Amino acid sequence: MICIIMGSESDLKIAEKAVNVLKEFGVEFEVRVASAHRTPELVEEIVKNSNAKVFIAIAGLAAHLPGVIASLTTKPVIAVPVESKLDGMDALLSVVQMPPGIPVAAVGIDRGENAAILALEILALQDEKIAEKLVEYRKKQKEKVMKSDEKVKNMFK
Repeated sequence: MICIIMGSESDLKIAEKAVNVLKEFGVEFEVRVASAHRTPELVEEIVKNSNAKVFIAIAGLAAHLPGVIASLTTKPVIAVPVESKLDGMDALLSVVQMPPGIPVAAVGIDRGENAAILALEILALQDEKIAEKLVEYRKKQKEKVMKSDEKVKNMFK
C-alpha cells in the first residue's frame, strides 16, 4: 500500500502521474489532500492511521509536507517537488535540505511517475511480483527507445 498526500488539490496532475503507474502495477494506494501548514492535524491523522508502507508527498513552494510526514513515521517518504514560483527550485531545495535524522527521498520536479516507481522499487525488496513487473517495465522502456532510434536513424538516410 502506498499513500500519496498532496499539499493541495492544485497538485492533482502530479498525483495522477503517480496513480497511473501504480494502477499499471496493480498496487493498492490511496490519495489524500492535507496541508502541512493549514491542516497539520489532518496530516498527522493520515500518517498515524495509514497502513501504507511508503508515502509519496507532493508539495510546492516551501514544500514542508514531506518533512512533516517524515517526522511522523519511520516509513520511507518520497517527495515530489512541484513547479511553482521559482520553477520548482524553491520546493526542490526545501525537500533536499532536511535536518539530520529525518530523511526524505526526492525525485525531480513534477516527476510523480518517478516517485511511484521508486515506491515500487522499495516494495519490490519484499515482493517478488512487483520486482518482476519492474523488470518488465524497464524492458518496455528500452524497447520504446530502440524503436525511436530505428525510426530517427532511418529518417536521415
